[in-house]
Amino acid sequence: MLQKHEFSLRGRVVAVAADRGHHFSKPTQERIILVEGHGVEGDAHAGPFIRHRYLARRHPRLPNLRQVHLIPSELFPSLHEAGFEVGAGDLGENVTTAGLDLERLPLGTLIELGPSAVIELTGLRTPCILIDRFRAGLKRHVLSSAETGPPFRSGVLGVVRAGGMVAAGDAARVRLRSSSFRPTPAM
Repeated sequence: MLQKHEFSLRGRVVAVAADRGHHFSKPTQERIILVEGHGVEGDAHAGPFIRHRYLARRHPRLPNLRQVHLIPSELFPSLHEAGFEVGAGDLGENVTTAGLDLERLPLGTLIELGPSAVIELTGLRTPCILIDRFRAGLKRHVLSSAETGPPFRSGVLGVVRAGGMVAAGDAARVRLRSSSFRPTPAM
């Protein structure tokens, strides 16, 4: 069993999703194609410059650090216990994973998906008011009350460093930068 401060470095892809329109939820797909420096082929958030509607209106030439949204499927059971039916793609994520503690991984972590795709983590996804429009009261359930750890439990954002096809069932592997990973001493 993992200790609180340890990371699982191997997981799997549970589902993938994309949507050409700017909708809160994304329909799941059989597979998606990640394009280096661009994002998910055919997704509204893909492109070299920011595609987030609020930010794009104000700063259209900002680099797009939100090309891909990943979320851990382990969030869904806790939301279900709180009375919210949420599944893959519902929170706007492109990739739903299992077995990875995404929100605790450091910035710059590389996540290999499937045979060739690589995502570099650029930050936590900050839940906005749209999450409450999707399900009233949901936002407070993805804000963390813990004194340590991430302030949000709504996934992470990243940029595509190597392209490739990704599908449910594919492996998801974490590559931490050498300076961020310190193995726990054996006892």
